[in-house]
Amino acid sequence: MSKNQEKIYGYARVSTREQNEDRQIIALKEMGVPEKNIYLDKLSGKNFERPQYKRLLKKLNSESVLYIKSIDRLGRSYRDLSEQWRIITKEKGADIVVIDMPILDTRREKNLLGTFISDLILALLSYMAETEYRTIHQRQAEGIAAAKARGVKLGRPPRPLPENFHAVYQKWKAGEIITEEAAKQVNMPASTFRYRAGIYKKAT
Repeated sequence: MSKNQEKIYGYARVSTREQNEDRQIIALKEMGVPEKNIYLDKLSGKNFERPQYKRLLKKLNSESVLYIKSIDRLGRSYRDLSEQWRIITKEKGADIVVIDMPILDTRREKNLLGTFISDLILALLSYMAETEYRTIHQRQAEGIAAAKARGVKLGRPPRPLPENFHAVYQKWKAGEIITEEAAKQVNMPASTFRYRAGIYKKAT
């Protein structure tokens, strides 16, 4: 591996362990980033408390180039994203290349105008990323509220009641057995029995 390759790094992030990072990894490799220099976090982009990102930061210096596929892979919060951009480019002195947005390439036009344009576009894109993220979550919340208003049951359906539940419930209701004994007979925690008994009472 050449000295130049050792100075090239890539960062990828997916929000959950179920999401696939392949597209990002392929794009980074196509830009010439060695696999050993690619850092991947499987965490939300809400903050920068990410172990691999922290490891990456320690590697960066004025001779480094950091590739990311898109600006939202670095982060979603406009304030935090701008701060990390400043740390990487100003404190570390490294360059950043956003693959999906070629104009965000700090290697280009190292003059005052070039820096101004890059920072301006970053501010716009990071604001859009944060706004889109908030909009998605707002729509999800509105969708859940609307579904509940229509009487749609959300979450997992409750397990069927045991065959002996009615008989045990009647004994418990009549005061013949205490809650703990009733729960034991239907193989439930006491709190679950009380909850299911409340629902059963309303349904009968």
